[in-house]
Amino acid sequence: MSTTKTMSQVKIPKTFETSLNGVDLSFANVREYERTKHVHRLHPYLGKFIPQLVEVFLKHYFKKADWILDPFLGSGTTLIEANVLGMHSVGIEISEFNCLIAKVKSQKYDIPLLEKEIKDILFKTKEYSNWLSKGQSQLTFLQDSFKKYKTDGEYLNTWLSDRALQEVLFYREQIKNYKYQDVLKIILSRATRSARLVPHYDLARPKKPVRKPYYCIKHKRICQPVYEAMKFINRYSWDTIRRIKEFDKIRTNATMKIIQGDSREVDFNKIKDYKGGKFDGIFTSPPYVGLIDYHDQHRYAYELFGFDDNGFKEIGPASKGRSREAKEEYKKDIIAVFQNMNRFLKPRAKIFVVVNDRDNLYPEVAAACGYKIEKIYHRPVLMRTERDNARFSESIYYFIKQS
Repeated sequence: MSTTKTMSQVKIPKTFETSLNGVDLSFANVREYERTKHVHRLHPYLGKFIPQLVEVFLKHYFKKADWILDPFLGSGTTLIEANVLGMHSVGIEISEFNCLIAKVKSQKYDIPLLEKEIKDILFKTKEYSNWLSKGQSQLTFLQDSFKKYKTDGEYLNTWLSDRALQEVLFYREQIKNYKYQDVLKIILSRATRSARLVPHYDLARPKKPVRKPYYCIKHKRICQPVYEAMKFINRYSWDTIRRIKEFDKIRTNATMKIIQGDSREVDFNKIKDYKGGKFDGIFTSPPYVGLIDYHDQHRYAYELFGFDDNGFKEIGPASKGRSREAKEEYKKDIIAVFQNMNRFLKPRAKIFVVVNDRDNLYPEVAAACGYKIEKIYHRPVLMRTERDNARFSESIYYFIKQS
């Protein structure tokens, strides 16, 4: 029997909540280091929600050992926060690189071995960087590796200086010699992002390479282009060790599972180790229609590691704009995701969707998926990425699955 409703059958609350359990959902007083605590800042990710938002909702509406589903995993914030609270979680994500970020955040490590490997490859890369400068090194056993590297990658050749490119390619060449290759890839990707020939104020959406000194609107002075990657590799190596150690102290044994796939199509019955259980709820943040091209945000990483580009499968990418047709396609795709997820949710499951719904599309999503709109929370958001410090509002829809 279909649970689909018409819009006239979906009651929309007339008032909106702006706090939960006395917590101001703007989190305006939460400091930057708390917003980016432990593994949440292992790699930049444009468009992720802050961990405090996930934490406060999971604490209030779910309990320990519940199973939480996130069909738009992104960089894995929901999984990490659920784990800290002792809740099991599964995330689905179409981007291979996003899955890598989430995997590195959530994996359990032999910390001494991980630290040893990060320090070892860092030492070798420093020696290579010195060799680039001076033409010599004391590491005779690495002499075969001390050479000029080339890549056919158009993005890397365009956006990195020659020296930075050499350091990045040397590090990449060494990764295969270690156990924790995924962690090293994340360190290198993060360093590559920072080493690009872009203004300091425009890391998120660079327009063209900057090869000459420029006036920096972030620092209010003349700044120099970035000509090396080594300082970033060094900085992020130590930062990664620290952050993984911090999370290791508070993580629980709760399950965190990552599935690379399309949430419109994923069938849990075909997933290895799935035992037929149902999820207690969803906490997720879908893409905002016409806002971000997620695969393009990490173009450097796709070239570096040869990941498959599934950008053509993205829902609501910026490249499709915000036309009427684009919004209709977006709505259709979002409905397809939640209708597919409904098969694996318990009756009366709680569904939380964080979205900037300025087009009022999600009441229609609720109607199509058989959801009751229990509450709608609103929160102001301050963008904190380089040049973009504009304010906008997010809605957190609280849906109840009706069967």
